[in-house]
Amino acid sequence: MKLGVSMWSVVNEFQKGNMDVAKFIDLMHEQGVDGVELLDFFWKDKEKELPMAVQKLKNYNMEIACYSIGNDFVLPDEEAREKQIQYVKQGIDDAVRVGSYKLRVFSGSPKEGVSYEDGKRWIIECFKECVKYAEKKGVVLALENHGLFAGKSQQVKEIIEVVGSKYLRSTADTGNFFLVGEKPDEAVDNIKEYIVHVHFKDFKRSEPGKGYKGLGDVYYVGCVLGQGDVEMKRIVDIIQSAGYNSYLAIEFEGADPQIQGTVESINFVKKLLGG
Repeated sequence: MKLGVSMWSVVNEFQKGNMDVAKFIDLMHEQGVDGVELLDFFWKDKEKELPMAVQKLKNYNMEIACYSIGNDFVLPDEEAREKQIQYVKQGIDDAVRVGSYKLRVFSGSPKEGVSYEDGKRWIIECFKECVKYAEKKGVVLALENHGLFAGKSQQVKEIIEVVGSKYLRSTADTGNFFLVGEKPDEAVDNIKEYIVHVHFKDFKRSEPGKGYKGLGDVYYVGCVLGQGDVEMKRIVDIIQSAGYNSYLAIEFEGADPQIQGTVESINFVKKLLGG
C-alpha cells in the first residue's frame, strides 16, 4: 500500500490564507509521502494552478492519490440534479487532467421534506448517468461513506450494486462510520471488495455537544491517527487480505495546529506500514 494525504487535512490553514495547493504539495514532498489527494474546493485559479500542480508532482516524482469533489444528488428539482451530474462530469474531466483515475464523490445531504427513499432513488439515477461518462474517460467514481444516504456500509454497497457498474466503487472513510453507529473495521470488511480508495482517519468519542454528532446523540472528534478509537491496524489487515494495494490517504480532522497533527499522522502510518 502507498501513503497519501488529503489536502482536507489542512483546510483550516487554507482558510487562514497560510496554505495553497503548491505549498501543500511542497510540504508533502518534504514529509516523504507517495501521493496527494487534491480537492476542487482548494483551487483559487484552477486553470493556472492545476497545470502547476501536475508539473510540481512530476518534478517530485509523486502521484495524485485521488481527485475529489463535493456533489449532492439529493435535490427535488430535476434541473438542479442535472447541474450536479454536469458537475460530476467536469470533475471527471479534471481528474483526467490532473492524472487521477479515481474521483471521490458524495451521495447527497438530507433536505427538509425529502424522504430517504426519494433521495436514494435520485442518487442511483444520477450515478447511472455519471458512470456512462466515467467509463468513457476511464475514471472510477469512488463513493465516500458520508452523511445519512450513504453513511452506512450497507447503504454504500446497495448503491454500488444497484447502479451495477465497475466505474462506481467505494472510498472507505474509516472515521465516518462511527457517526452512523458502525464499527469502522466491521464496516470496511462489509465493503472490502468495492474499495478503491481509503480515507485513513481517526476519531475518538467526545463529550456531548463537542465535535461531530453521530446517531443517538453520540459525538466524536478527529485526532492524530493512532490516538483514537479506530482500529487502524485491523483495517489495514482487512483491506490487504482483500487485495487492496492503493493509497491510504490520511485525512486529519483534529484541532489546530493541523500541520503538526498531519505530520504526526504521517509518522504513525509510516510505522504502521513498516516504513
